[in-house]
Amino acid sequence: MAETEKIEVRDITRIERIGAHSHIRGLGLDDVLEARAVSQGMVGQKDARRAAGVVVQMVREGKIAGRCILLAGEPSTGKTAIAVGMAQALGTETPFTSMSGSEIYSLEMSKTEALSQALRKSIGVRIKEETEIIEGEVVEIQIERPATGTGQKVGKVTLKTTEMETNYDLGNKIIECFMKEKIQAGDVITIDKASGKVNKLGRSFTRARDYDATGAQTRFVQCPEGELQKRKEVVHTVTLHEIDVINSRTHGFLALFSGDTGEIKQEVRDQINNKVLEWREEGKAEINPGVLFIDEVHMLDIECFSYLNRALESDMAPVVVMATNRGITRIRGTNYRSPHGIPIDLLDRMIIIRTVPYTEKEVKEILKIRCEEEDCIMHPDALTILTRIATDTSLRYAIQLITTANLVCRRRKATEVNTEDVKKVYSLFLDENRSSKILKEYQDDYMFSEITEHAEESTGSGAKRRTEVGAGDSQPMEH
Repeated sequence: MAETEKIEVRDITRIERIGAHSHIRGLGLDDVLEARAVSQGMVGQKDARRAAGVVVQMVREGKIAGRCILLAGEPSTGKTAIAVGMAQALGTETPFTSMSGSEIYSLEMSKTEALSQALRKSIGVRIKEETEIIEGEVVEIQIERPATGTGQKVGKVTLKTTEMETNYDLGNKIIECFMKEKIQAGDVITIDKASGKVNKLGRSFTRARDYDATGAQTRFVQCPEGELQKRKEVVHTVTLHEIDVINSRTHGFLALFSGDTGEIKQEVRDQINNKVLEWREEGKAEINPGVLFIDEVHMLDIECFSYLNRALESDMAPVVVMATNRGITRIRGTNYRSPHGIPIDLLDRMIIIRTVPYTEKEVKEILKIRCEEEDCIMHPDALTILTRIATDTSLRYAIQLITTANLVCRRRKATEVNTEDVKKVYSLFLDENRSSKILKEYQDDYMFSEITEHAEESTGSGAKRRTEVGAGDSQPMEH
């Protein structure tokens, strides 16, 4: 007797990468833009979140463009988290481009070109067009293949709505689409007359009992009403940068996928701007200014700041949100010092949102959210110790310890992280303060000990100055 085969059934799960801000779902505001204490992954920073919510509301309504917002605060106070929350709150319809200040220093294109592309990626254009479609339920489908296997396929399809039924002859291209989509009798489909694209909407309710078993993904829809041929308005949302790339090169659409866009001439951009403005006048298109987020903005130099000053005055400018953790520091490319390392004339154009350090209670709440995000069950005592570590060192360091403590916990075949696991990883992985202390303690054992050299230089220069002063004093005074 043959041995029965064991069939293993596995659930197909979607693998998701857990990032630093993957737990954020929005800004956590209510209908009147008041910040909730803990909501949508956001904790604390009520004033900053409320201010960001006002900006998001204005962007949605299209009332704000060409404005500049600066998120300023100490490290680990949630500046990037607020920007991610803004992106989630705006949704997929509004373009949101995120970049770091150091990204513009590339050998392939100039700094101003990189900024220009980022600005134009943040401006969406909704292009409206009317297309003729055929929508109906498939009654019968016949496809005749040549006996030799090569040559033209011939096909007929009968489509119906609640009011009418019609036969259509199918061309070779549409037959291929039918076979690709696996269209059969009982399916409700749409056919785009211009492009020949076939779209399967689902199964008709009248055919719901044809089979005893149907897949969970099978969607049942009503049989369409009215005429088979209909006019439908289709809205395409593209960014100005995508239009630039497609029009600037022979195979521009391929460059979009490869990312090799290169420099785009200003003449091409001017022509596209004029064309888009024409479409807007005719009602064919709508301009949808989005948001450009520049993190670590102090990394930009004086040339970039001058360019941004000019670019923000343009009619087609998005809302630019910047973030920095610097105080009064040198503007890159100059010897002048300025607040946040940004020139005063650009700071005048900005509205500044301040982020404040988290309280111990808020830190504990953030760590709890991160534990949930990383599927880590932590004992309340271990969470208290981790909160203490976060307040003594940094929030980022404490978040890094969650995954490592979870791994140590799993090594001993346990499900809950306890205080011993946290203490173990705290001793294994150093934070910045303990690492610096060790470096100072064992400085002589390392190569190129800068601290000793600086100390010698300062001691040497001090001795030199004392000698000069002594030499000056020893000279006889003239009467």
